[in-house]
Amino acid sequence: MPTHPFSRRGFLRSGAALAGAAAVAPLSALPVSAAGDLTVGFIYVGPKDDFGYNQAHAEGAAAVKAMAGVTVVEEENVAETTDVQKSMESMINFDGATLLFPTSFGYFDPHILEVAPKYPDLRFEHCGGLWSADKHPSNVGSYFGYIGMGQYLNGIAAGHATKTKKIGFVAAKPIPQVLLNINSFLLGARAVDPSITCQVIFTGEWSMAVREAEATNALADGGADVITCHVDGPKVVMETAASRGCFLCGYHADQSPLAPDMYLTGAEWNWAQVYTDMVTTTMNGGSIDNFVRGGLAEGFIKMSPLGPAVSDAARAQFEATKAEIMKGGFAVIKGPLKDNAGNVIATEGQAFAETDVALESMGYLVEGVIGSTS
Repeated sequence: MPTHPFSRRGFLRSGAALAGAAAVAPLSALPVSAAGDLTVGFIYVGPKDDFGYNQAHAEGAAAVKAMAGVTVVEEENVAETTDVQKSMESMINFDGATLLFPTSFGYFDPHILEVAPKYPDLRFEHCGGLWSADKHPSNVGSYFGYIGMGQYLNGIAAGHATKTKKIGFVAAKPIPQVLLNINSFLLGARAVDPSITCQVIFTGEWSMAVREAEATNALADGGADVITCHVDGPKVVMETAASRGCFLCGYHADQSPLAPDMYLTGAEWNWAQVYTDMVTTTMNGGSIDNFVRGGLAEGFIKMSPLGPAVSDAARAQFEATKAEIMKGGFAVIKGPLKDNAGNVIATEGQAFAETDVALESMGYLVEGVIGSTS
């Protein structure tokens, strides 16, 4: 992370600070990239080595760093508060960043939406938010991947590995993307055995090691013998589950080094391709679409290699299903299907393909998931 004589977030902490900075030098005289170069800013809510969400984005940023004519500035551990507004402003004014990737879900509203209109010639790309043409700035974009497909494949591996027919999910918050991952994990497992259930425990925070350990232990105490998660840093969940003798399915990045014998596979982001494509488009004078999505076939996500505990039967079903997903149009949510409160989600013959934007407004847990969104 670049260092400056001023605190990055402290630069715009108050009007006095701004006036003081201006007294030293006008903003136009502050260090910026050489003419013709592109400066790209990446902001992370946690540490870049968290074996999870932030590490996956940082690996993508590393690929951008290797591109000719590109300067990358990064800041980690930036809260989903006005702190991220200060980080964006200082990247723009200190470093000359013209393309920014504030990566955490909570950065979008209100923070990106407040800063972006001030800089209409700059580009703000956000991970996971739902951009809408009728209410959001045109210089803001949303990108994400159909990683629910990865959790469905995780579920197939889990369905073959479980002996108790109980699998577990440690989740941060019941937002649509998290709910889709929980549901996909269970439905993948039920493609192996329809009697399998999935217990979910929400911690309420993207990163809270104590709660994540407690939740993992509670799942193991309840009989779950395969566990996955959707938290920013899966390290605690993976290590705790392995210590309890549970098999693991990873998320965000490859966690197999943490417990290689118990790791079945994992749903990983492949941000390197996404970020380098967006940067190349920008450098070539093109425009990035405001709403960008992709899955396995488009290289937005990938699966961790299957581990030694995966059976031949599991490998065969995993690979066959992966091949179907690669063709496009694969539907995880399909009828007949109810939520775990008994409400009909999909009738016989009805299906929601991975590309259906309605899935990004999901507010339910499917039948077979034990837990509540409230």
